[in-house]
Amino acid sequence: MNAQFQATSLPLGPTPDGTMLDGAKLVRSARAVIATEARAIEVLHDRIDGRFLRACQLMFECQGRVVVSGMGKSGHIARKIAATLASTGTPSFFVHPAEASHGDLGMITPKDVVLALSNSGETDELLTILPLIKRQGIPLIVMSGNDESSLARLADVHLDTSVPAEACPLGLAPTASTTATLVMGDALAIALLEARGFTDEDFARSHPAGSLGRQLLVKISDVMHMGDKVPAVSPDASLTEALVEMTRKGLGMTAIVDDEHRLLGVFTDGDLRRAVDDDDIDLRQTPVTHLMTAKPKTISGDKLAIEAARLMEAHKIHALLVVDEDNHVVGALNIHDLLRARVV
Repeated sequence: MNAQFQATSLPLGPTPDGTMLDGAKLVRSARAVIATEARAIEVLHDRIDGRFLRACQLMFECQGRVVVSGMGKSGHIARKIAATLASTGTPSFFVHPAEASHGDLGMITPKDVVLALSNSGETDELLTILPLIKRQGIPLIVMSGNDESSLARLADVHLDTSVPAEACPLGLAPTASTTATLVMGDALAIALLEARGFTDEDFARSHPAGSLGRQLLVKISDVMHMGDKVPAVSPDASLTEALVEMTRKGLGMTAIVDDEHRLLGVFTDGDLRRAVDDDDIDLRQTPVTHLMTAKPKTISGDKLAIEAARLMEAHKIHALLVVDEDNHVVGALNIHDLLRARVV
């Protein structure tokens, strides 16, 4: 059964007037919307021109914030554009144009740039405040679907977001026009991101609670066990003593260190299993140095925690010792520490 047959032959319930829904018609309608909005985005390619570059320049050189504003559906898109700009290296926030004329206009300073959104270019609430903004010498970028509109004439830069047709068959609900405006906003944000040399670490700093933020900001030193919590025994320790230390510290391993706490080797759960399987080993009398891994994988505390996760995965191990530049053991961690930190 192909996907099209499944989509158009689903049992659909009756409408409020008792008629049955036509699955094939619903599919045609949905696909027509997607095609219409795809065309609306396609026509934007030729509008990435000198005006777009000038808008980028004004926003790049802005010493304050990019203030994004719009009413109704344009307001919803404006909020999203402001959020995208702010998270990609261009400080930005949304101001509601109706609230602006009742006091919020004080949030906008001469160091800012205003980005105003209006499909018609004739939104009354914006037209009320923009002359006051212009009087302060604040650069104004307008996105609208009408090059001859009042807002377009007020703008320092007008970005044309007109569309061949709305996806709404009535031509009333903003659909393709809001999509085109959102895409133009994304184009500005990403162009500026690249112009600023914005990196994944910069992105993480503005998203510390996200998984990317944790991966790019959390260091080994933030999650490792230190001091008395690090399992360690001397080279003359017996296997039994090593097992007691491993059990007490709960990391599935213990370091073997010299008198200055320099790393000599590591004894792990895996080493124990191998020892148990060897009938020639006296578990009570054999020194742990005879069973340890002499050159274990280690990591430094200034590395990112995600690097520890990658090292563990690459070498099929579940714990790591943390050493300094002189090979002194300064910490330890295992996969559970990384899971608790939500790095993996």
